[in-house]
Amino acid sequence: MRQSLLWLTAFSSVLALAFVALGPSSAAARETRAKMRPDVGVLASIDRHRRQTWELQRLMGRAPTRTSYTARSSRGLQYRRWVLRLWREREQRARRQVLNPPRKGAWLCINRYEGPWHDPHAPYYGGLQMDLTFQQIYGADLLRRKGTADRWTPLEQMWVAERAYRSGRGFYPWPNTARACGLL
Repeated sequence: MRQSLLWLTAFSSVLALAFVALGPSSAAARETRAKMRPDVGVLASIDRHRRQTWELQRLMGRAPTRTSYTARSSRGLQYRRWVLRLWREREQRARRQVLNPPRKGAWLCINRYEGPWHDPHAPYYGGLQMDLTFQQIYGADLLRRKGTADRWTPLEQMWVAERAYRSGRGFYPWPNTARACGLL
């Protein structure tokens, strides 16, 4: 009888340990698994850099860089790390381009005569005094996500103006200030 109680106690202890090991995972357990499988963190980093790159490219009015998602199907950690470096470099390149719009000096000059970057007064918003129709045509994504131009960063406003410039409108939406800046 005593021996069967010992066996029963030992068996229930083993079951309890197995249940704990297979039970719901805690943050510590997830962290341990991530350390054991570094490829999981690499895939998450690839996704983060890809999304950021695409967001920057969308701001500049460029098509997003194509991808084949082969890092997901590949089992090789070296390949995944190579893809991560690739997307990291693409993001850095896109960030440098966003920080330097082609006609940045011209947009800053126009802003000097138009108003403050966060001017909320209707019918013209922001530092380049864009009306709602202009914002809907050239900055619909920002208008949808952030609201009117007075809520956009100065760089976002410049890139929306750059889209209008590239579409053939030039500096004509700002006739007086562009003339004062020597752009017309």
